[in-house]
Amino acid sequence: MLKNGETWYDTEGNTIHAHGGYIINYEGFYYWYGEDRRDNIYVSCYRSKDLKTWEFRNHVLTTNSPTEGFRIKTHLNLTRPNSEGSEVLKVNIERPKVLYNEKTKKFVMWAHYENGVDYHRAAIAIASCDKPDGDFVYHGYINPYGYMSRDCTLFKDDNGDAYFISSSRDNEDMQVYRLAEDYMNVDEHVRTLFQSELREAPAVFKKDGKYFILTSWCTGWAPNQGTYAYSDKIDGRYSINENFGDENTFFSQPAFVLPVEREGVTKYLYFGDRWGGSKEAYFTSTYIVLEIRFDKNGMPYIEYDEKAAL
Repeated sequence: MLKNGETWYDTEGNTIHAHGGYIINYEGFYYWYGEDRRDNIYVSCYRSKDLKTWEFRNHVLTTNSPTEGFRIKTHLNLTRPNSEGSEVLKVNIERPKVLYNEKTKKFVMWAHYENGVDYHRAAIAIASCDKPDGDFVYHGYINPYGYMSRDCTLFKDDNGDAYFISSSRDNEDMQVYRLAEDYMNVDEHVRTLFQSELREAPAVFKKDGKYFILTSWCTGWAPNQGTYAYSDKIDGRYSINENFGDENTFFSQPAFVLPVEREGVTKYLYFGDRWGGSKEAYFTSTYIVLEIRFDKNGMPYIEYDEKAAL
C-alpha cells in the first residue's frame, strides 16, 4: 500500500523521482513523467498498469538529449556556461507535462524552463518523441507572444484540442493558450486569468461539462491554501477562486488531476507534491494522492486519508 507523504519506490527499489509531474494513459499503461534533478537528469519516466506498482523506464530528458530546431524560433540551450565559459552546468526544467498527439503520433512535452541561475528567463521548454518512454528530442525554449511562463500544465479537451496554462508576469497572472494541431506551438492566446492574484501550480480537469482549475498561492517551497475556480468554457469566464483542501492543502501543492475509470465510474485523483521544504531538501520531496469528491452543487473538495487513493 502506498501511503501519502512517504517515500515511494519503483520495482527496483529505487526512490521514484517524478516531481511536479503528469500522467498519461497509453495502450494499457500509465506513464508518469516528472522532474528528476539528480546528476545530469531533467525528466524521468515510470510505467504502471495499476497506478500502484511503478517500473522505471527511462531518463527521457537529460543534459545530453539530442536537440533539433523546428519551424519556430527557439533557443536550444540544455546547459549553461560555468565560470570558465564551458557549458557543463544544468539549467532548470520543471513541471514537465506530456500529451500524445494522435495526428502526428508524437509524444509532446511542455515544461517550465529557467537558466539555472535565477528565475528571470521564465520560458517554455518543448520536446518530443515517437515513444512514450523513449529519448525525447529537445526543441528549445520560447516565450509565447513575449509572455513570461513559469508553473504550467497541459490539458486535452474531448475534441482533441489541447491547451497550455501557465503563470505569467512574475506569477501575477495566468495565461491560457490553445496549442497548434501538432501541439508544437501555441495557436492562440485565449484567456488571461486571476489578474494579480498570484496563483501558480495549475492543474486542470473537466467534469460534467465544467472546466476546473486548481492552483496554489506563491509561497516558495512552503505549502499554502489551495483553491479552485470553474467555467463552462475553457476560454470563458471563471468563477472567483474558492478554497480547496485545508489551510495548507494537506501540506501539498497541485501537480495534476488524473481521471480514472473504476467500476464504470470516472473518478478524479488529485496528485500533489509534498515538497521537502527547501532547495536543499528537494530530494526528500514526496507525493500525495487523494480522490476529489463533489458536493451537491458539483463543486470539488478533498479530505485527507493516509492511504494514497490509487
